[in-house]
Formats: sequence, structure tokens, C-alpha cells
Amino acid sequence: MADSLPLVAIDLGSDSVRAMAARRIAPDLFQILGVEERPQKFGNVCVEQGIVTQSSNAGYVIAEVLKLLANRIGVDELPTAFLPIGGHSMQIVAVYSRRDQARKKEISQELLDDMERECKQKIELRNPDVAVLGLVPSYFKLDGVEQDELPTEDQRAALVEAHYTAFCGRKIMDTQLQKSFSQAGRSIECVFVRPEALLSAFATCDGNYILMNGCAVLDMGAQTTTLTVYKGGQYLLNKVVPKGGYHITRMLEQQGMNFATAEVLKKKYGCASPAYVTKDVRFRVPTSPEAGGDLVIAAKELAEAIELKLQEILSPLLDELQKVESRISTLYITGGGSMMQGMAEYIQSKTSVRVQYGAHNLLLHRDTDEKYLSPQYTSLVGTILLGQDYRDSHKNKLVQQPNFFERMKESTLDMFIDQN
Repeated sequence: MADSLPLVAIDLGSDSVRAMAARRIAPDLFQILGVEERPQKFGNVCVEQGIVTQSSNAGYVIAEVLKLLANRIGVDELPTAFLPIGGHSMQIVAVYSRRDQARKKEISQELLDDMERECKQKIELRNPDVAVLGLVPSYFKLDGVEQDELPTEDQRAALVEAHYTAFCGRKIMDTQLQKSFSQAGRSIECVFVRPEALLSAFATCDGNYILMNGCAVLDMGAQTTTLTVYKGGQYLLNKVVPKGGYHITRMLEQQGMNFATAEVLKKKYGCASPAYVTKDVRFRVPTSPEAGGDLVIAAKELAEAIELKLQEILSPLLDELQKVESRISTLYITGGGSMMQGMAEYIQSKTSVRVQYGAHNLLLHRDTDEKYLSPQYTSLVGTILLGQDYRDSHKNKLVQQPNFFERMKESTLDMFIDQN
């Protein structure tokens, strides 16, 4: 039974694959049992811009990370996981389903699940190359009366309408994910879109009023940066730029230093703009063998280079934000790429909306290691929260694991695909 297992979330990032195990200790309060991470190796990358590109390699990494996590928390195996997904090709579509129960009666979870499946099928049958990666409830109508919350077991209605926002992407995204977990010998318990996981964490910490008043999330990852705008049950915008923190490091690498040095320099001393450099110290860093010698770079020179790349990444997103500024109250920034000094102040100078870092600390036990309060873990914590909600509404569900022959079939097929 899935209910007997720890809650596990796994994030297939472009820079690393992270997995977190947790358990609920009170309503909307969790204890992290353990975290494991495996950086992707340059030249053997299996996830790019949120999309699995090599399912055989991804399956190996997933199996390895979950095995390490199981050892860390002292269990034999972690056979299933929840998954937050994003990607530069994701689009949002409004879709709804209507059911006439003929008479007033309870609204079962089976009915709601069936209505979700119908919405998914509507889109995918109309667009054979598209997969619905996530369905997020917008609102419901029970006998014509609208409500934002999911219907509860004690509510009764004859006519039920369920309205959703569907996050859609290329079908290969879904296919590659399923193959990766199959080859790992694990199952996906449920998939959530990354914006939903982030918004759920922020709303739980700051109050659901932020969703009604309207808010935006700027999620800066390694290879993608996403702007999501949400208000009153509706996703107004989800725009992705296929650039992130990785591209800033690559730009610094072109100054003559190696990639590892550039990454350390960016994380430890990088500023979003020269305006936020408090002391213009000079750094002496080793260069690549071709360049020879050392490179000397001042903190303000470093910030100038970073700001140029940030403008390139953020300008199309901030242009979109400007169109909806009057409809929202808060812009949350999050993701590993958002941690450079002065980032919040830099973005605040570009918009009239209040800017702040998104937090998930109120979802975690007070003894949680401080490093897990960093924005790079927010999507995992938000996924754990959504995963618990999913289990609460799907009691006594069995874990379905792929068998040996299914894994061998996928591995053999992938071997030929990778060779081609």
C-alpha cells in the first residue's frame, strides 16, 4: 500500500537529480527524513530544459538516487515517487467536464477522477502529438453554484461541473518520463506541474489570500526560467525562456576560466548588478589550459557580465509581467538560479509589483537543517505537500511496479534508439 511508504519527491533537474523523503507530523507540517542528490555529468546529461533526453541514463540515475535515499532513511526500498515537472514547451489550456447524476447524491472521488480523465482525453484526442502533463483544478459548479474548493464527501449535487487548467507539452515528454521510471524499476505515484507545487507551498506559508489577490512566480532553474501568473483559481500566464543559471556560468566561462571555477565564482560572489556590489574586490582565478596563466577580475566587472546575461533572460518575462501587473499583488522568486546577491532588488527595480523570495519553511519541522530552506528545495517540499493531499483522497492505493520483462523490453529498445 502506498499509504505505508514515506512520501518521496524526485526532481529531474537539468543540473542534478534530487530526491527527498518526508513524513507528515501534523496538518501541513512535515519532517524531512533524508535528501539525496546526484549531479548530472557533463557529456552524459539525461535531462535538458526539463525534458528527459535519454531515458536509459535517466532510469539509471533515478534508481541510484532512490536507492541511496532508501539507505539513508533505513528502509529496504522506495518503489514509488511523486514528480514535479516543467519544461520549455509547456502550454496552458482551459478545459472542463460536466456530469449529470440524475438526482442529488454524493460527489465521489471516483467521479472526480473520471472527470479528470475525460478532460485529459479531450485534449489528447484532439492533438495526437500533445500530452496533458498536469491538470490543476480551477473551480467547480454544483447545481449551478460555483466554488473554488474541491467538493467534499458530504456535498451532494445532481449536476457537477469541473473546470481545470491543463498543462500540456509534447507527447515525448510524458513517454520519456514513463520509460525512465519503468527502467528504474519504480513507479510514478502522481505527477504535478512545477508551478502548482511552488504555488501550493507559498500559499500554505503566506495564506491562500495570495491566490485570490493574484501572484506571480519567477522560477529560475539551471536551463529554463519560468514566469507563472495566477489569480482567483485561474492561471493567466505560463511562459518559459530556455535559459537559466547554467547560461550565466557559460558566459563567465568564456572570460577564460573553466566551468567549475565560473560556477563557484557566480554562486559565492556573483551580484545581479554592479549597483549591489558592496566592495569591489579583485579575484585571481585559474584559466583554461589554452589561455595560460591566471585571470584577474573585479567584483563589479563580474556583476556587469552577469547583468548583461540576466537582461537577456529576464526581459521577455518582465515584458509579459508588465501586461498583468495591475491584476496581481506579489511576485515570488525562487529556484537555484535566483540566489545571486541583489537578485530581489534587481527585479524589484524592473516592476511595480512587490517582489520577495518564496518560502516553504512553515511546512517543515523547526529542527530542519537550514540548507533545506533554500529556494532550490521549494518544488520538492511543495510536491511532498501535494503528494500527501493525493494520498488523503486516494486511500489504500496499491503501488504498481514494472516487472522484469517490461524493463528489459524498454532497455533493449532504448539501446537501439540511442545508437541511432
